[in-house]
Amino acid sequence: MKPASHIAVLDDEVEITLLLANYLQSHGFRVTQLHDGPSLMTLMDSDPADLVLLDLGLPGEDGFSIARRMRENWRCGLVIVTGRGDAVDKVVGLEVGADDYVTKPFDLRELVARVKAVLRRLAPDDAPAAVPASAQPAGLASADRLRFAGWQLDLAARSLTNPQGHSVALTGGEFDLLSALARHPGRVLSRDFLLEQTRGREAAPFDRTIDVQVGRLRKKIEADPDDPQIVKSVRGAGYILVPPVAQG
Repeated sequence: MKPASHIAVLDDEVEITLLLANYLQSHGFRVTQLHDGPSLMTLMDSDPADLVLLDLGLPGEDGFSIARRMRENWRCGLVIVTGRGDAVDKVVGLEVGADDYVTKPFDLRELVARVKAVLRRLAPDDAPAAVPASAQPAGLASADRLRFAGWQLDLAARSLTNPQGHSVALTGGEFDLLSALARHPGRVLSRDFLLEQTRGREAAPFDRTIDVQVGRLRKKIEADPDDPQIVKSVRGAGYILVPPVAQG
């Protein structure tokens, strides 16, 4: 039997962590309740969570700073759950590496659906395809490793290696985005298609967060993110991976 996914709930309000813990446990998750940043770091060293639900308004270290540290040191799902609904906060949250951003008050059923969606992206072999195969552009869907411009993308291991042979850490959303682009080199992929590949059924109409993810990805793979040569924008159409891609 597959072990239950471990969810860390970090919020300074005990009532909220208890509410979320009880609901998540009723859906089969193992849950740890936390109330400050140092406790999360200790947990990740001793019993790493598969996904973290992170509030921004914490005592001591700011939630954005915690999110940034998480991305620098661990690979796991990261969902910001906060009362700060300003668009700027959402963009910053996604830029520092969050896989999703949920504002309070929220529907518990929707939150669980978003948690499951992020976990599916972290373990794509266990997940159904985001869209029917017939709806996807033809591409290198069966390859395990894709090589382009000196980079190597290992789809099975969900890892990226740069031309110097060093591993480059990607968030779940960034990996799914690069995978979609690399499977369809030389093709312009619409934002709607890319959103389906990175967020599945939870993608909202007119959601522009794909642009934020592309910006983050460029900072990791482009020699000059302001003059991208690997992932280019096509005005009014979407994005394209320019270099040729080889399998194996």
